[in-house]
Amino acid sequence: MKILGDIMADEEIKRISLAVIRRLPKYHKCLGELLRNNVEKVSSQELGQMLGFTASQVRQDLNNFGEFGQQGYGYNVEQLYNEVAKILGLNTEHKMVIVGAGNLGQALANYKDFEIHGFKLIAMFDTNTRLIGLKIHNVPVYDLDELTYIVNENNVDIAIITVPKESAQHVADILSGTVIKGIWNFAPVEIKVPPHIMVENVHLIDSLFTLSYKINENKLMERLMKQKSKRDELKEKIIKNSK
Repeated sequence: MKILGDIMADEEIKRISLAVIRRLPKYHKCLGELLRNNVEKVSSQELGQMLGFTASQVRQDLNNFGEFGQQGYGYNVEQLYNEVAKILGLNTEHKMVIVGAGNLGQALANYKDFEIHGFKLIAMFDTNTRLIGLKIHNVPVYDLDELTYIVNENNVDIAIITVPKESAQHVADILSGTVIKGIWNFAPVEIKVPPHIMVENVHLIDSLFTLSYKINENKLMERLMKQKSKRDELKEKIIKNSK
């Protein structure tokens, strides 16, 4: 089996599209469920049906990272699950901190699946003196002034920002001077960081707007159809009157 690190050096290395990257967690989750159900192999068609993709889409997505399946056999579920985990970097423990110990920060601290997948939350930070010194789900809350020292001392990979938008850039500036490799930003504002720090923005209100659109999509389609029908009727009248 050829994996990403084994691809021949003379092959052209291309950047993977964001759309493909965003589908990888779905593959990982689906393969994990198959593994727990003792399924040994799966075809691209079967995998596609479970995920709502075409078989061709499955093959194209996975081929971006190497050759995993065998024609006439399909994919070995355990091997593919492990390879997707490696691609996502889940075979390595990632230390994390949360900056902002308010309601959202506390909710994330209580999320149990982080550690299951190798994301270890070691500390939280805030400026609220009522929160500093407490433990949230056994994770200590420190003063923001200690952020740089604790992040660097523990070689933390990921910082989660859950502060108000007015404070987000200040926090990002502090983190930019640390060993942080990535920021998961929940603040409703775009932050600026050096190129070597990866940022994933989570815009909760945008996601809610998207859900609202989907709920109202049928009404929108009905309105567009009525508008089209009226245009067609008007067009027919114009054609008749021109004869």
